[in-house]
Formats: sequence, structure tokens, C-alpha cells
Amino acid sequence: MAIPYRQEVLRKMVHLSSIWMPAALFYLPAWFGDSGRWFNVIMFGTFAVLNILIEIAVFRQVPYVTPLYKKLFGKMARESKPGEFRFSGAPPMYASACLTALFFSPRVASCAFTILILSDTSAALIGRKWGRHRFSNGKSLEGSLAFLLTGWIIAASFCLAGGIPGTTAAIWLVGVAVSCVAEFFNEQIHLDDNFTIPLLFGAVAEFLPRLLQ
Repeated sequence: MAIPYRQEVLRKMVHLSSIWMPAALFYLPAWFGDSGRWFNVIMFGTFAVLNILIEIAVFRQVPYVTPLYKKLFGKMARESKPGEFRFSGAPPMYASACLTALFFSPRVASCAFTILILSDTSAALIGRKWGRHRFSNGKSLEGSLAFLLTGWIIAASFCLAGGIPGTTAAIWLVGVAVSCVAEFFNEQIHLDDNFTIPLLFGAVAEFLPRLLQ
């Protein structure tokens, strides 16, 4: 069941607070080289494991942990069926950041996570508020277009700032479209879009230009 729009806004405000992640993915390797890159891999991997352990503890009603977690994040959590365990978006997001830092260049990794944070937020808020053309999975045309346009602006900005050639920049725009499809079908493929969006965009933007050389 969908949460109220006000709670959706709160969830996306937390999502927007993660904007430090693309900054870390870009600037730590820029400042510290491979040491900065490996710091990101270890940091985000550690955060993923800790979040998994905390959410399992909450599900098992561990004293102190469960009340504190529900007090901080209870209003923003999506409802689950009684007895059903379901991870929040945090563990897949940190896991994706770990893999993104490991496999992609800092510019691609940072762009991928900026798209995740800003485009996913715009898709959710615009789709929930102004979505008039609904599909069978509950997504809206307006939300998907918001994701696509926001993602294209972000990717184009990264390409311009980095002097990325036109052919490669066009591939980055294709990567945005692929990640938009992942966001649209996230329930059908049973993979959290916090995990799939950065990895799919990164794979297209990082590896497809090399294959076409």
C-alpha cells in the first residue's frame, strides 16, 4: 500500500540528504587517488552491512534498537505485511555505492548516484502529485518523464564539465534511459531501484564507449 504523500516527501528528503554520496565518490578519488577510491569501497560496504544488521535487529524486535529505529524512521517506512521482512532502500543503496566505487570511474560513479538521488526523487514526487496517465504497475508517464529529463540534464552537465566527447555523452544519455526503465519496472524485477539505477547507468556509461572504440 502506498504511503501518504506527506510521508513520501519525508522519505525523499532523507533521499536528498544522501547527496554527500556522489560528492564522496567523485572528490575522494580526485584528492587521494586510489586510496580515496578504496576508502569509498570500504566505507559504503561497511554501511551496507551495518544497515542490514540493524534492519534484521528491528525485525526481530531487539530491545533498544527497534524503538529507536521506529522513532527515527517509522513514519517514512513503507508498510509490510505482518511477519514479512523487507529491507528499506538503505542497504541496497550502500551496496550499490560500494560496487559503483569499485567498478566505475569517479565521474561515472558520481553521475550515477546524482541521477539516483535527484531523478528518483523527481519521479516519485511528480508522479505521485501530478501523475495523470497511470500504467498497470502504478507508475505514471509524468513520473517517468521527470526521471528521464532530470537524468539527461544531470548527465549532460557532467559531460560538459568533464569535456566528455559527443559520442560518449550520447551513450551516457542512453544510460539514463536504461536506468529509467529499471526504475519503472523495479517491482516487477524484484530489485530495489536504489541498487539497479546506479549500476545500470554506470555499466552503460563506463563500458559501452570502450566496446564501441
